[in-house]
Amino acid sequence: MDIIYLRTPLAFLLLPLVVLGAPTDEPSLTEPDPGACRRCCDPLDSSTDASPHPPSHHHLPYPMPEVRPYINITILKGEKGDRGEPGMPGKWGKEGPRGERGAQGQKGSKGQMGTAGDSCKHQYAAFSVGRKKALHSSEGFQVLIFDTVFVNLYSHFDMFNGKFYCSVAGLYYFSLNVHTWNFKETYMHIMHNEEEAVILYAQPSDRSIMQSQSLMLELQENDEVWVRLYKRERENAIYSDDVDVYITFNGRSVCETAQRQDSRQWRGSNMLEVMLRTESLSLFLSHRLQTQILCI
Repeated sequence: MDIIYLRTPLAFLLLPLVVLGAPTDEPSLTEPDPGACRRCCDPLDSSTDASPHPPSHHHLPYPMPEVRPYINITILKGEKGDRGEPGMPGKWGKEGPRGERGAQGQKGSKGQMGTAGDSCKHQYAAFSVGRKKALHSSEGFQVLIFDTVFVNLYSHFDMFNGKFYCSVAGLYYFSLNVHTWNFKETYMHIMHNEEEAVILYAQPSDRSIMQSQSLMLELQENDEVWVRLYKRERENAIYSDDVDVYITFNGRSVCETAQRQDSRQWRGSNMLEVMLRTESLSLFLSHRLQTQILCI
């Protein structure tokens, strides 16, 4: 059975046409009554002997289709239903772009005073000075004064009194170089405060030579290091001129002492102990946590 749908623009109705039969290839003709007598010479289209038949749809060459109305109820809109249960959360999406900077927050309360830090000091020292004038011994001891500066970092070496002043406790290296005088003794000391640290000595000779001495000292803050020429009871001298520099004195810091490093560690642990007793601990831990997250 074939169904033919007819659509109308005025209503959502579908009218199926049910075709009960299909046309044949040749129209069916009414067979003559077998009881009637007919001559073979009579014409076929003679209507005298044919029995009259009233017109009827049963004698049509194909059957008439049967029309039945059909309504599609799926296109009719009903009332809105109740809201369903929320579904399962989906997967996390991709990270979005960084947002704009927010407004500045309110000013917090004033924190407690922290522990005192180190004084503003330069942690390294170095100097190199020279002298262009000869020097002879006198009645008393003489401080060797220098007139030429090669290096004087942070002015730790005082050119007016010829002394190096220690500002940071630690290990220091010093060296002294002089030119001896012909036929005269050379007798000098590198002094640590008022004590003789090392001697620089050369015997009298008919030929002058370059003589040197070096050492390392452990200094504390405000210690002094300088060069002293011995007094006249032993005739001695050092040579130099205005053209070349024959006398030099050098020094530099090597490292800080363990005592100072231990004191820094103690101050650091003491600072942490103070923080544990104050309300700033939460701020400290929060800052550390943010730093670790940024490193990850």
